[in-house]
Amino acid sequence: MIQEKKECIAMLLAGGEGRRMGFLTKELAKPAVPFGGKYRIIDFTLSNCTNSGIYTVGVLTQYKPLVLNSHLGNGIPWDLDRKEGGVTILPPFVREKGGKWYRGTANAVYQNLYFIEQHNPRYVLVVSGDHIYKMDYSLMIKYHQDKNADATIAVITVPWKEAGRFGVMHTEEDGHITDFAEKPQLPRSNLASMGVYLFNRKLLAKYLRKDDLNPLSENDFGRDVIPLMLQKGCRMFAYPFCDYWRDVGTVESLWDAHMDLLAVEPELNLYDQNWRIYTVDPSQPPHYLADTACVEQSIVSEGCNVYGTVRRSVLFTGVQVGEGALIEESVIMPYVRIGRNVKVRRAIIDEYTLVKDGCRIYSNSCAETPQIILVEESMIIQENSEINQ
Repeated sequence: MIQEKKECIAMLLAGGEGRRMGFLTKELAKPAVPFGGKYRIIDFTLSNCTNSGIYTVGVLTQYKPLVLNSHLGNGIPWDLDRKEGGVTILPPFVREKGGKWYRGTANAVYQNLYFIEQHNPRYVLVVSGDHIYKMDYSLMIKYHQDKNADATIAVITVPWKEAGRFGVMHTEEDGHITDFAEKPQLPRSNLASMGVYLFNRKLLAKYLRKDDLNPLSENDFGRDVIPLMLQKGCRMFAYPFCDYWRDVGTVESLWDAHMDLLAVEPELNLYDQNWRIYTVDPSQPPHYLADTACVEQSIVSEGCNVYGTVRRSVLFTGVQVGEGALIEESVIMPYVRIGRNVKVRRAIIDEYTLVKDGCRIYSNSCAETPQIILVEESMIIQENSEINQ
């Protein structure tokens, strides 16, 4: 049954493996990776939807979705527990002719056209669940309407040396896109796609069907659908975004994004009551700082017990830091236990790990670009062990 027409619904791509994130994505999809002391990466995109007034969100999952599905639940933290709309988890499923994995970003949305059409929206917003940013999608919709666009792509200017990692485009002065290249070896522009696309629904359905019929297609928005729409003369515009945005696709970029939070005036403000980031409440007691504790320029979440020194670090829920321990420029994931006289520097320690007394975990500070030490989930690091590189 087709419901009353909605202006816009969101299709949130959340099936990424996150292969470049090492052990962090061994048992969960990249959008479910913890971030910022109490959140998961997907919380930022979901909160953007809610804060922008988009209350119908299809979440397309695929890779190891158990933790992610449990986190999403019925959508209550994001005000998405609604009878008409709300959050709907959309994994690949078996049809009359058998089941198929999602073959690419475009194919994932194509396989769920039935979900889009039953909501009968005017526009479809396609977003990713693995980026850290705060964005008012309603302003993008207004821009799309003002330009009388068929499709609009949110863009950000990136350093030239990084442009080859993204889809990049050329535009005219009014934002009209004239050329688009997905991850080019020799980029001709540093205007990069943020992976946020707004389409007129009927036109999107038309081009997704065309793409599905092409046996040579990789079924990807950046590589196939957007270039095809440009080739056919669709009105496509770039929507400029000038605020904080981070693709946390590697261990290093995840660490960098956490360090960004610790600036005196961070570009990404988690404390803005006008644009809150919502998540599942961990229901933990307040953190405790002992008389032996020293905490400087750090985020310390609920349920933490700190007896040692913490400098420029992020401690997630339930972390314990023993007396005499020193944690510097590190990210300590939920429920990690750090013993007495432990030294940790430039590391990410995954959840439920036990670091016993006297251990040393550090990146070589003499290196020009020190690597980040990554310690696997649920490890037991024996007393006086040393991990470095």
